[in-house]
Amino acid sequence: MSQQTPIAIVAASAAPRTKQSNYPEPFRSRMGKREKRPLGDLFGLKNFGVNLTRLAPGGESALLHRHSKQDELVFILEGTPTLVTDRGEVQLTPGMCAGFPAAGLAHQLVNRTGEDVVYLEIGDRTPGDEATYPADDIGAKLGPDGKWAFTRKDGMPY
Repeated sequence: MSQQTPIAIVAASAAPRTKQSNYPEPFRSRMGKREKRPLGDLFGLKNFGVNLTRLAPGGESALLHRHSKQDELVFILEGTPTLVTDRGEVQLTPGMCAGFPAAGLAHQLVNRTGEDVVYLEIGDRTPGDEATYPADDIGAKLGPDGKWAFTRKDGMPY
C-alpha cells in the first residue's frame, strides 16, 4: 500500500467517476442520471470492485444485463429502486440486497421514484468476462487490458 492510499474514508467523499459510462451511444446517455464513486480502486483492490452509486429519479444502474463470469451484489442504502430482472420486478428498500451469480438472471436497478437511490455495488473482476443485454442490441467483452469492447449482437463494433 502506498503512502497515498487511504486507510479509511467517508464513502460519499470519494470522487465520482469522470466518465459516466463506458457504453457507446445511444446507450451512454441513458446513464446520465447515475453517479458512481469507485471505492475499491481507492484502496488498491484488484480482485473485486466496489462502487457507491447514486441514481437520480428516472435513473438506471445499467442496461438490463448478465455477466458470463462475474458475480455481482447490490446493497441498498437509501431510496426504493425497482430491481428489474428477466424473471420480473421487485421493489427494494434500504437494508435489502440482491446477488447475481455469473450466467444467472439479467438485472438492472431503475429509480421510478421522486427521490435519489443510493446503493453499494460489488463485483469481481474475472478476466475474460462477457456481458449480454437481452433488451438491447449490444454485447460486451472484457479485454486483457481491463476495458470493455462493445459490439452489436451481430458482432459489428460500435
